[in-house]
Amino acid sequence: MTRALLAAAAASLLAGTTLAAPAISVETLRTVTQTLSSDAYEGRAPTTPGEEKTVAYIADRFAKAGLKPGARGGWFQPVPLVETTVDPKVTMKIAGGATPLEFAYKTDMVLSTRQVTPRIDIAGSDVVFVGYGINAPEKGWNDYAGLDVKGKTVIVLINDPDWKTMSLDGPFGGRAMTYYGRWTYKYEEAARQGAAAVLIVHDTEPAAYPFGVVVSSWSGPQLEIDAKDNHMGESKAIGWITNDAAHRLFAAAGKDYDQLVTAAAQKGFKAVPLGLKASTGFDVKVRRQASRNVVGILPGKTAPGDYVLYTAHWDHLGRCEPVEGDGICNGALDNASGVAGLIAIAEAAAKEGPAARSQVFVAVTAEESGLLGSAYYAENPLYPLKNTVGGVNMDGLNVNGVSRDVTVVGLGKSELDDMVARAAKAQGRTISRESTPEKGSYYRSDHFSFAKLGVPMLDAKAGVDLVEGGPERGKALAADYTAKRYHGPKDEYDPRWDWSGAVQDLELYYAVGHELADGKAWPNWFPKDEFRAIRDKSRMTK
Repeated sequence: MTRALLAAAAASLLAGTTLAAPAISVETLRTVTQTLSSDAYEGRAPTTPGEEKTVAYIADRFAKAGLKPGARGGWFQPVPLVETTVDPKVTMKIAGGATPLEFAYKTDMVLSTRQVTPRIDIAGSDVVFVGYGINAPEKGWNDYAGLDVKGKTVIVLINDPDWKTMSLDGPFGGRAMTYYGRWTYKYEEAARQGAAAVLIVHDTEPAAYPFGVVVSSWSGPQLEIDAKDNHMGESKAIGWITNDAAHRLFAAAGKDYDQLVTAAAQKGFKAVPLGLKASTGFDVKVRRQASRNVVGILPGKTAPGDYVLYTAHWDHLGRCEPVEGDGICNGALDNASGVAGLIAIAEAAAKEGPAARSQVFVAVTAEESGLLGSAYYAENPLYPLKNTVGGVNMDGLNVNGVSRDVTVVGLGKSELDDMVARAAKAQGRTISRESTPEKGSYYRSDHFSFAKLGVPMLDAKAGVDLVEGGPERGKALAADYTAKRYHGPKDEYDPRWDWSGAVQDLELYYAVGHELADGKAWPNWFPKDEFRAIRDKSRMTK
C-alpha cells in the first residue's frame, strides 16, 4: 500500500472511519450518474445514437480526470457486434398432446436466436424435458446421458439442482449458484448437444428476477459478438417460458410438472420425452455495427509494463417494454453509477500521481447482452493478460448509506480476499458472503470475463448491514430494487440518494487497486479454484 493508505485511521466505522485515500468526489458521482441516465442518452443501448453520446461523454470525463488515451493512441477499442431483432409477431405452437397449445410472445414466452440469418423455422420438433440441462463429468452428472436431442426442443430448469438447499453444501454448492446454473450455460450446453430450440422455465426465486425482467431484456434487438460462422453452430431458437406455460405444457403431455421437477434434482435423473411437437417460425432483422469500449490509462513510473484494471459497463437496455408510458430503461444504478465510480476513482488516482504499475480504466460495452465488451477485451487485450496483475469491477453503487459490512462476490476464490480484508478492517467493516448466493452474481458481471482467462478481479459491494436500519433495511431495499426497478424504466436517478455508502465502497476499491498498483504482489487464485491452472500457465509465459 501507499504511505497514505497505511495511515488509515484506527477508529471504528460508527465513529466515521474512512481510508486515508484521495477524496472521492460526490459531485462526480451525482453528475455522471444523472447525465448518463437521463432520457437524452436513450438508455445507452450499444450501436444506437445513445452510444454515441455515452462514449463521447466518458472519453471527455476520462481526459478531464487526467487519464491518457489507452486504446492504441485513442480512447476507443472497437467491438464488432451483430444485432438481431426477432419479429414480435412470433408464436410457438405445441401439438401432439391432450390439448393443442399456442404460446404468445411476451405473455407466455420470449424467443430469440443467436444464429445470424434472416429466417428461423422449426417444424414438428420433438419436445424433451432435460431437467437442469447439465453435463458435468467431474461431478458425475449428465442430464443428457444416453439421449440424442439433435433437432429437438429441450425444456430446461434454471439454476442448479440443489438451489433450494439453504446451506452451501451440495453437489453444486448448495444455495450458491455455479456456472452450470446460469442461463448462458444452459444454452451453450444445449447447442453442444445439437438441440434445435431451448426453452428455460422461468421461476422468480431461482432466476433471481421476475419474468418482466426477462421480457425487458430479451424482447427487442439482441447483440452478439460478430463471428465468421454467423453463430450457425448455436441452437436455432433460444428463450424462456413462464412457469404457468410450463405447467400447461406438461399437463398437455399428461405429466406432473412438480413431480418431474423434484425428480430432476436427483443424481441419475433421466431425461423425459414429452411426446409433443413444437413449431415456430420468425423473421430476423440483422444489422452489423461496431460498438466501443472506452479505455484510459495512467502509465506506471517504475513498472509500466504491469497493469491493474478498473472496469465498469456503460451500456443498458435502451428503449424497452414501457411501464406507465415510460419506455426508456435509463439504467441509473445499473450501471451509470458504476461508470461514475470508475471516473471518480480515475480522478483520485490521477491526483495521487503515478503508481509503480500502470492503471487501466475500461468502460466496457454490451454487458447486458452477455458480458460482450469485457469478453472481447479479455480475448483481444490492449495490454497482455499475462502482465495484468488484477483489478476491480464496479456494477452498481450503494446509494442507501454506509454499511457495517462489505460483500465480496466470489469470496474464497482468490488472494484478493486478503487485500479486501485489510481495507475493510481499516474502515471498521467486516467481510460478508453474499446474502443471495442463488443469484449467481459471480457469473453475471464483467469481472467473470477476466476471471475465466486467469486474471483475479474484485467484485464487491456494500453489505446489507446498513448503519441506519441494519440488515432488515438493507435486505428490504435490495429486494425492492430487484422487484420494481432492476432492468426496467423505473431505474432512474433520484436526487435524494445517499452517496455516503458509495464513497465508502469506492475508497475500499481504491485501496485494493492502489495496493496492487504500488506493490509487487501477483495475487493468484487459491490452489483448488477452477481458474488457478489458467493463471499459473499465463504467469509461466510472462
